[in-house]
Amino acid sequence: MATKTRIVASPRKAKPAITVVRVNGLQGKGLIQLGKESRLELRDLLQMPRVVFGRVVNVSERTIAKVEAEAEQVEKLRRPYNEVYRLCEALSEVVDPDSLGGWFVAPNDAFDGLKPIEVIERGEIDRLWEMVFRLRSGMPG
Repeated sequence: MATKTRIVASPRKAKPAITVVRVNGLQGKGLIQLGKESRLELRDLLQMPRVVFGRVVNVSERTIAKVEAEAEQVEKLRRPYNEVYRLCEALSEVVDPDSLGGWFVAPNDAFDGLKPIEVIERGEIDRLWEMVFRLRSGMPG
């Protein structure tokens, strides 16, 4: 069952209120609702359309739409969402979190020219975690 938390904007600013809806089984806040639109927190952070985000978490665009509309966990989303969420938290310690969305879809020499999203699709997310380890420890690539 989802729990709602309402965050009210400052009275001086004319921004609409943001509502946070917790989705059981998913790390973080769950859903961010701004007016009638709701997005998974991680998709919102990465500023990705559903189809691209679906590639990152290995589920269909339809599955993401269902979770965002019904605020209920879909079991096949739980594990990959939580793993990518943790990866983004770790990456945010060493790079600007606002750059992560673009990073996932840009070719990267560290991965032989593959995009990080393609590395994930190949089932090689461990290569991304190794990069995080090297960045954290200061090891040269």
